[in-house]
Amino acid sequence: MTEFAGWYMPTKYQGIVDEHLAVRRAAGLFDVSHMGQIKIAGPVAFNFIQRVTTNNISKLQVGKAQYSLLCNVQGGIIDDIIIYQLGLEEYMFVVNAANKDKVLQWLQDQKNKEEKADLLNIQDVSKEFCLLAIQGPRAEEIIAQLTKLELAKIKFFHFATGELAGVHVILSRTGYTGEDGFEIFVDTANAVLVWRKILEFGKGAGLVPAGLGARDTLRFEAGLPLYGQELREDTTPFEAGLTKFVDMTKANFIGRPVLEMTREQGIKRKLVGFRMVDRGIPRPGYQLQSKGEILGKVTSGTFCPYLKYNAGMGYVRADYAYTENEIDVLIRGKELKATIIKKPFYNR
Repeated sequence: MTEFAGWYMPTKYQGIVDEHLAVRRAAGLFDVSHMGQIKIAGPVAFNFIQRVTTNNISKLQVGKAQYSLLCNVQGGIIDDIIIYQLGLEEYMFVVNAANKDKVLQWLQDQKNKEEKADLLNIQDVSKEFCLLAIQGPRAEEIIAQLTKLELAKIKFFHFATGELAGVHVILSRTGYTGEDGFEIFVDTANAVLVWRKILEFGKGAGLVPAGLGARDTLRFEAGLPLYGQELREDTTPFEAGLTKFVDMTKANFIGRPVLEMTREQGIKRKLVGFRMVDRGIPRPGYQLQSKGEILGKVTSGTFCPYLKYNAGMGYVRADYAYTENEIDVLIRGKELKATIIKKPFYNR
């Protein structure tokens, strides 16, 4: 167990590598109840969300979810979020645990700038939900035993409401591992029941409980960014390779003028993935360089349990950020060779 963002969370149950491989080959069940949920509702909710997020929620409808970003006026990333459209004028943001209070305050500050602020309701509902995630190629097969919902009709980044193990849930085809699977919003009173039922019905299919350690190595192999490492308030979506989640056709959203300028002038650094050639694991903060010239720093790095090689992600000068380019990682005073490769490292 470890402390994380005010929560006491499981790092591992049987071991990070075993849990990682179980998710790739069968399924893993994660408790991710530390994630925050914020509901935004009211007649002006649509316009408000369009102003505070980079993506375009006109593409949403009830039953769909969307990955998006909250940016500050400098175009830096306050948080990366998933938006669920629950009803005609009702949305839910799922935000990172460490950012929940910051995001909530920022949204309230932005609400105060609205002309019709009284028509907008922003509510932290995090304590109402536990969030469980079942991930892996056998996830659908396992969940099908516990619900009458037609799982095949729930496409990626779509969700449905109904009963699972006799309990009302929101079942979303989303995740943070690079695998197929579902995230399950369940009221806190019934969360343990649902957790135990999923483990019981999944045991024969190879399902194991998995902790934050495996969640991190899985998201890393899948090339997914982590807030506080790849994403920060001094990082723009363009630098992080998240351009497709920024809709520049929207007339106005926070950070747009700076992002427009950045797009015209070009970025000076870019997030890349690299594979180690020499032996060594790149850790966050290690220096990236070429022929002694500093290029940037590692943001994440690990041994990839499924791919069986050491790899990292980090920001480098844009003119060095191309595949097959050789760079050096400074590990304990030694320059160890690495090659920039295409992300994601793993594709299911």
